[in-house]
Amino acid sequence: MNKFVPVLGVIVALLGMIAYGSFFTVHQTQQALVLQFGEPKRVIREAGLQLKIPIIQNVEYLDKRILAFDTPPEEVIASDQKRMIVDAFSRFRISDPLLFFQTVRTVNVAQSRLATLINSSLRRVLGEEEFLTVLSGERVSLMRRIRDFVNGAAGNLGIEIVDIRIKRADLPAENSQAIYRRMQTEREREAKEARAKGAEEALRIRARSDRDRTVLLAEANKKSEILRGDGDGARARIFNEAASQDPKFYAFYRSLQAYRVALKGQDTTMVMSPNSEFFRYFSGFSGLLGDNGDNKRE
Repeated sequence: MNKFVPVLGVIVALLGMIAYGSFFTVHQTQQALVLQFGEPKRVIREAGLQLKIPIIQNVEYLDKRILAFDTPPEEVIASDQKRMIVDAFSRFRISDPLLFFQTVRTVNVAQSRLATLINSSLRRVLGEEEFLTVLSGERVSLMRRIRDFVNGAAGNLGIEIVDIRIKRADLPAENSQAIYRRMQTEREREAKEARAKGAEEALRIRARSDRDRTVLLAEANKKSEILRGDGDGARARIFNEAASQDPKFYAFYRSLQAYRVALKGQDTTMVMSPNSEFFRYFSGFSGLLGDNGDNKRE
C-alpha cells in the first residue's frame, strides 16, 4: 500500500496540472483567441471561465476597450498651396480578433499601419480643401470623411476607427513668421488710416468750432454795439433833457469839463485873448488875467 502512495501523488499532481492548464479566465475588458499549434481555433468574446486543451492549445488575449493612438505630425499641402503641419489622434478598437491576429497580430504593428492610413487620408481629404476651411467649423465634416476613408482600409485589419480628431493644424515656422509680418504690416496700415481719419475729423471739428466761435463773437459784438448805441442814445437824451431844463447851468457844466481837460497837467501852455469865450466864467475874478491884453497860463 505504501508503494502506491508516491505514484498516487504523482498522478494527482499531473491531474492538477492538467486541470490548471485546461482552464483560463477572460476578463471583461478582454477578448481571446484559442490557438492550437499557432493556428486559431476559437474566438472568445464573453468574459468568464473557459476551457482549452492543455499543452496543445494556448490563449492570446486582445483588448476589447477603445484604444487611443496619436499619429506623428504630418505636413499637408492644402488646395490653395498652403503648407500646414497637422497633428491628429484617433480612437479605435479591435472589431475582429481573428482577422486582427492574422494580419497584424499586435497593437504596436496595428498602430504603425494606422499611422500610414491616417496620414494618407489626411493628405487626401485636406489636400482638396483650402487652409481656412480646415480651420473653420467645417472641420467636423472633414474629420468624418477622414474616418470613413480610414475605416475602409482598417476594416481589412480587423480594426474599427471610432473617431479621428485634429489636435493642431499650424503653418510651418517659416510660413508663420511671414504671415505674422504680413499681419503686422496690415495692422500698422489700419492704424495709420485710423490716425489719418482721426486727424481729419479733428480738423473738421476744430474748423467747425472756430466758425461757431467767430459767429458767436460776431453776434456778441453786434449785440454789444446795439446796446452801446442804445446806451449812448439814452445818455444823449438824458443830457438833452437836463440841458433843456437849465441851459445856463449846462453851459457852465460843459465849460468846467473843458477846463478840466485843457488845463490838465503841469506842462500845458496856452496863449489866448482874455476876452475869449473860453474864459468867460473867469471874468469876475481879479488877478487871474494880466494887464497887457494877453494871458499866459501854465
